Amino acid sequence: MTGYFLRRLLAMVPTFLGITLVTFVIVNLAPGGPIEQMLREIRFGAVSGGGPAPAVSAGGSAGTAQGVNEEILAELRRQFGYDKPLLVRYGLWLGNLARLDFGDSFVHGEPVIRVIAGKFPVSLQFGVAAFVLTYLVCIPLGIAKAVRDGTWFDFGTSVLVFVGYAVSPLMLGILLIVLFGGGSFLDWFPISGAVADFHDLMGPWEQVLDRLHHFVLPLLCYLIGNFATLTLLMKNAILEEIGKAYVTAARAKGLAERAVFYRHVLRNALIPIATGLGGFLGVFFVGNLFIEQIFSLDGMGLLFYNALLARDYPVLLGLLSLVSLVLMAGNFVSDFLYVLVDPRIDFAK
Repeated sequence: MTGYFLRRLLAMVPTFLGITLVTFVIVNLAPGGPIEQMLREIRFGAVSGGGPAPAVSAGGSAGTAQGVNEEILAELRRQFGYDKPLLVRYGLWLGNLARLDFGDSFVHGEPVIRVIAGKFPVSLQFGVAAFVLTYLVCIPLGIAKAVRDGTWFDFGTSVLVFVGYAVSPLMLGILLIVLFGGGSFLDWFPISGAVADFHDLMGPWEQVLDRLHHFVLPLLCYLIGNFATLTLLMKNAILEEIGKAYVTAARAKGLAERAVFYRHVLRNALIPIATGLGGFLGVFFVGNLFIEQIFSLDGMGLLFYNALLARDYPVLLGLLSLVSLVLMAGNFVSDFLYVLVDPRIDFAK
């Protein structure tokens, strides 16, 4: 077993290298790079100043621009690192990455790690809260649906969770604002930001209440779409276990139905749920562009979108690299939890 996990750890290295190499190549070969944008700004400045607009034709790292001094173009290539071959740039970037140096953002003009750290708290708070509440609600609800399988309770809750799953976060956010954010009906909750403007002037307890007050509507958007999958997974896992032979044998031995359910059925049904806990690492980089845009939350989703629009390659590469590491670590933790919950599993076979 130890050998399996060691092999998994070692396999993460070439996997990460492959992911970052493909990502680096695609990002750097995409049109509209930083040099093209800089040349566009030069052309726009010339037009605004009344001078003749230089004809610009820049193609990524090898672009040329008529009317722009070749020395300026060479300086731009050097400034953005495009004066070296692609694989050389990747090697240099990978060496910096090993020192947790993601470079400087083209847009923000500061280290990428600092830019990400500035957006991280908002997404982390919503990610952790949504993750915990999802499990706290869906596991008991799935158990209740399995126990009452085929009843009106089962049918009614299924309709609710599927409706929540079908409604997009964008439409749900708009609906919640209209209903509860002072749109047309009730004015119960704020609709923008994670805290009030005067949050720093409040006492500690008031700050907690203020943050919770701002969290209600966006957190509902994060939560409702996730309910259906986990709830039905819990229900179906229980129903599958109930139909197995060991349950019939336990009942034949005279065990009480409550003991059969909680000591045998529920324990085995929780195995696929427990292994999914490895995904908890993903909450560190959770971000939903639509939710953050609607509720004016300055989080990771909005950061990625803005970096993509502005061709802020260092931020894009930094985010994609961190997400790749987190997902691989989550898969590793899932395998470990699988063995921990069910010792009969032996990956070494």
